[in-house]
Amino acid sequence: MNVLVLNAGSASLKFQLIRTDGEAVRTDGDERLADGVMERVGGEAVITTRIGQLPRRTTTAQLRDLRAAVDWLLQWLVASEGSGIETLQDIDAVGHRVVHGGEHFHASVLIDDEVLRRIEDAIDLAPLHNPANVRGVEAVRSLLGAVPQAAVFDTAFHHSLPERAFLYAIPYGLYRRYRIRRYGFHGTSHRYVAYKYRQITGLTHEQTNVISLHLGNGASACAIRGGHSIDTSMGFTPLEGLVMGTRSGDLDPAIPDYIAMKEGLSETAVQTLLNKQSGLLGISGITNDMRELLAEAAESDDRRARLAIEMFAYRVKKYVGSYLAAMGGADAVILTGGIGENSHEIRALALQGMEWAGLEMDAAANTALPRGTAGRISTDGSRMAAWVIPTNEEVLIARDTMRLVTGLPLP
Repeated sequence: MNVLVLNAGSASLKFQLIRTDGEAVRTDGDERLADGVMERVGGEAVITTRIGQLPRRTTTAQLRDLRAAVDWLLQWLVASEGSGIETLQDIDAVGHRVVHGGEHFHASVLIDDEVLRRIEDAIDLAPLHNPANVRGVEAVRSLLGAVPQAAVFDTAFHHSLPERAFLYAIPYGLYRRYRIRRYGFHGTSHRYVAYKYRQITGLTHEQTNVISLHLGNGASACAIRGGHSIDTSMGFTPLEGLVMGTRSGDLDPAIPDYIAMKEGLSETAVQTLLNKQSGLLGISGITNDMRELLAEAAESDDRRARLAIEMFAYRVKKYVGSYLAAMGGADAVILTGGIGENSHEIRALALQGMEWAGLEMDAAANTALPRGTAGRISTDGSRMAAWVIPTNEEVLIARDTMRLVTGLPLP
């Protein structure tokens, strides 16, 4: 089955075309036929595309809205040799990454009018993302007609959190009226690496007791016990939790009002500051890119670059420790995401000194692990293992879409 996976943003569209079927789901033999990203949709868009493993190509096009972007993409797939798409009928289904499913969606679903309405109902919870997700679904409907579409939610994996983990200690009536609670995000990534960990180790779903660390420009931790998410660092919004590229992560709730008063800022301006100007960027004053911070620290020993790196790693370690306590121990820590997969320096900083928990890092294995590959970076004798497992949310979205269309059960 050819599944077109879409991740629609307010001014961007990421895509992958993945060929998957029942056998591929069991053997992990999915094939990526094409992928790319469109940026600055709404004007002169910058479009980067790739067929299979060929080099990426960049072009530009006037794309007035998301529908125009999807239309361009479909025409490109048909016109591109090697895409596997000769006519639009060769696209069997479309899977959408949807950021927020609210409390209603506990798993991926086929999209109908009622599902679309409920995604719209969650716009208050994700005003920057869900509107774009809805527009992506509508664009596919207008261009591909009755082709099946599925929604795979970032929040769904975390619906197994118990009340003691997802509730905030605010008046309970506020939760009842407005559903103010911890939703968690990056669920598709945490779910995927937990699956890959089981595949590598031969463990069952019920035997999966791990702490998953998705470390990138956005970062989150997830405690997975018995194969289910029981706690996660992101909360009502993706702002809570770890230090991130431009997000502050955890902070005293009184700080936003204090900043607003001292700086004369509006509530919106303070939220922008915490989401777009904080984190690694805010501390370093240089960049939100961990690669650049590591280079700056190594070359010039820049104090603030080093401080940002240390704060990032320290917050990761704090969450690992707290989740070990909440879980009663874990069998492994899994690192994924752009930083988790590619930065041996951050992996070492975040997990050093964990011998008390039974985790002994293998410095040589950590340093030598090739980028983009899975591997164990703890010693053979370590009671708690450390693994690097590259994430692939698009494959999981394609698989869920295929299962829903063909009637196979979701894992």
